[in-house]
Amino acid sequence: MANLQVCAGATLQCSFGGGPAVLNVLPANRTIVGGAPAATLLDSIPIVNITPFAMCQSPTNPVVIEATAAALGVFTPMPCVPLTPAPWIPGGAPTLMIGAGPALNAQSTLLCAWGGVIKVVQPGQTSTLVP
Repeated sequence: MANLQVCAGATLQCSFGGGPAVLNVLPANRTIVGGAPAATLLDSIPIVNITPFAMCQSPTNPVVIEATAAALGVFTPMPCVPLTPAPWIPGGAPTLMIGAGPALNAQSTLLCAWGGVIKVVQPGQTSTLVP
């Protein structure tokens, strides 16, 4: 199986998320893979790049804490608003630069401030060219 590039439209999952999310990649680096902009480790901005994961189930998320307190201690998940203060952590040694940042590979992870670990489920590239 080919090593597919992570690009716009990739499916992501957070360990505390209630559902998958989509990776948005702006075409600023002008690198297109299979018709979609290629992602870099710097594509980690909440809402712009990392869309919400349905309901957040993190017990450290202040909104979840507040909702749980309002429900008299009954754990209450709330809508996800990811908070990713740092870029993706590379999965292995980055070998390809795209614009100003290393290419994002499917083994990379992204940490949410609420304790979640975000991983790539499907990289977004659906085909490869074989010379």
